[in-house]
Amino acid sequence: MSRLPGGLPGRVDADSANHLADTHELPLVRDDSYASIRSLSNAPTAVGPIALDRIRSLLTARELDVLKSVDRFRYLSASQIEALHFTGHASGETAARIRRRLLERLKSAGMLVRLDRLIGGVRAGSGAFVYRLGSLGYRIVRDHASMSGRSKEPSATFLYHTLAVAQLAIDIMRAGSVDGSGIEVLQVEAEPDCWRSFQKGLGGRETLKPDLLLALGQGEYEDRWFCEIDRGTESTTAVARKCQTYLAYWRTGIEQERHDVFPRVLWIVPNERRRALLETTLRKTRDLHASELFTVTTSADALQTLIGGDS
Repeated sequence: MSRLPGGLPGRVDADSANHLADTHELPLVRDDSYASIRSLSNAPTAVGPIALDRIRSLLTARELDVLKSVDRFRYLSASQIEALHFTGHASGETAARIRRRLLERLKSAGMLVRLDRLIGGVRAGSGAFVYRLGSLGYRIVRDHASMSGRSKEPSATFLYHTLAVAQLAIDIMRAGSVDGSGIEVLQVEAEPDCWRSFQKGLGGRETLKPDLLLALGQGEYEDRWFCEIDRGTESTTAVARKCQTYLAYWRTGIEQERHDVFPRVLWIVPNERRRALLETTLRKTRDLHASELFTVTTSADALQTLIGGDS
């Protein structure tokens, strides 16, 4: 995919790209040493600042990375946590065993909470468990901030969507970690970090809420993408309305000024039937059929679309 003129979505020369200083990259920790946190098993959630700093100092780099990843994506399954932070072990069984121990310790200490809902059923084993931050883990990650709004059990629809967004990010990060792939993952922003607030004419402030922002380096180019995970639950009217918001934000020129290019918007749908439906919707909706902003692909082809640059 060649660079598109006039700030249209596409890829930007790496030399002229505005790389963000804070890329939130997730290092793959291979250090198997663990600090003992047995004494924290019964730690109260309302610990003071000094005790909280002490707890943080006892955690290993991998334990902290796990907490940060769960905070970053809001919810992660045990299998997803393993894919992010338990690579490089002698076998999959070894990785799973170490992952189970670590997650159990963090759960027992009140840093992680395991949801009642399983992903993939009981046959998926411990990898089917889903975790969110506990109040103590939130304070550790957020530097003493109090937790709010994350204590309720999420609906199935919200949870599956959130996990699907996280899986896309994990897949692209793993693809970028493969030697010789030619892909460098420069930036991954999940919600709400990837949201964009802007002035929409005389209508006041509006917030564009992508599911994910990706910046991928490929040779001398940088490809930028806003990603939307569509599970077939939204009406085509809602999809068209979201696309109009993307167009409104594109017209402001804010993103182009910051990064020299506007990200392409990738709608990732569950099957070919849904893909055809969304493509028809885009063609029939005013202003959308003439725009080069939008690409629709299936979940099976999403990774190749992102890496290859075209659907």
